[in-house]
Amino acid sequence: MTDLALYVHWPFCVSKCPYCDFNSHVRDSIDQDEWRDALLADLAHEAALLPGRRLTSIFFGGGTPSLMEPSTAEDVIRAATEAWTPADDLEVTLEANPNSAEAARFADLASAGVNRISLGLQSFDDAKLAFLGRAHSAEEGQRALAAAQAAVPRVSFDLIYALPGDDEAGWSSDLDRALRLGTEHLSLYQLTIEPGTRFASDVAKHRFEPLDTDRSAALFELTQARAAEAGIPAYEISNHAKPGAESLHNLTYWRYGDYAGIGPGAHGRRLGMRTVRHKKPENFLKAVGRNGSGLVEEEKLTSEEAAREALVMGLRLAEGIDAGALADRFQRPVVHDRAVETLEGHGLLWRKEKRLGTTESGRLLLDSILAEIAA
Repeated sequence: MTDLALYVHWPFCVSKCPYCDFNSHVRDSIDQDEWRDALLADLAHEAALLPGRRLTSIFFGGGTPSLMEPSTAEDVIRAATEAWTPADDLEVTLEANPNSAEAARFADLASAGVNRISLGLQSFDDAKLAFLGRAHSAEEGQRALAAAQAAVPRVSFDLIYALPGDDEAGWSSDLDRALRLGTEHLSLYQLTIEPGTRFASDVAKHRFEPLDTDRSAALFELTQARAAEAGIPAYEISNHAKPGAESLHNLTYWRYGDYAGIGPGAHGRRLGMRTVRHKKPENFLKAVGRNGSGLVEEEKLTSEEAAREALVMGLRLAEGIDAGALADRFQRPVVHDRAVETLEGHGLLWRKEKRLGTTESGRLLLDSILAEIAA
């Protein structure tokens, strides 16, 4: 049975964070029944195209999926596990914000079938949370984390670092605190200024200056070292886990497996096709009503495109890639061997038996490495 992951996008947020370039929208009211029916119809469209699969994970992303009614999540989970054969260790993750009203739903979400919560703490400092436009306080974040840990067996949380003014002493203290909180998975992201966000506008208007590249790199190296020492090494550039606690869903992306994507703006990859849903919620609903799905784009990937994507995704992982297996899969070379040898000599890549990956120094230069070695 070929494995499959399911991504479900819930596009609504209480407010738009200034750093966020995800497909998120603020609305005065949300018709939960209408959205449940639309997501179920979109799921049924994908299920009809992908019979006989083994479902390894479901991921509710956003937006803010913890604003979804638990009954809606339960109906989607039920429909997915009826359409496909659920794996014995099916992972069902829901992204959540720490606002008190949302945290109170965690027990109900667990009863609905969610067994992993990914919590957007982002910072332990109220001033930094205000800068990031977050709607919760540091104290609310701690209460939400405790509620999540009491509700489900697996909890991850996010932190954002390399903010203006961050230094090694301050971030080291935050890391110590994060590593003491008892979760087996951490997502530690450097602040990036994405085009089209409010932060991009603020930087253009010189309202603040991003942290410089050298200091950001130093904080990244500190993060890798301290997390590894604590037994939570990076298995992907920004994601850290105890062995065996990695996100199964995200591993599907990075190992270039098939996943169905439903909901506004959701991307998917299945049957050699790239799929995209309508981004605007209202357009998505109209498309579902008209066509039975929210699809706006469905494109066959060429072997060159697929090989490039698999390389880009796989080299984010600490385990690297099996370049020979990918070449066989896509019937074309994936890397330039001579370029690989050169970068290996510079200490930016490693090779072990059939596998190829980036060293710690190489991860800082991943985009440049990809440009050099991609066949």
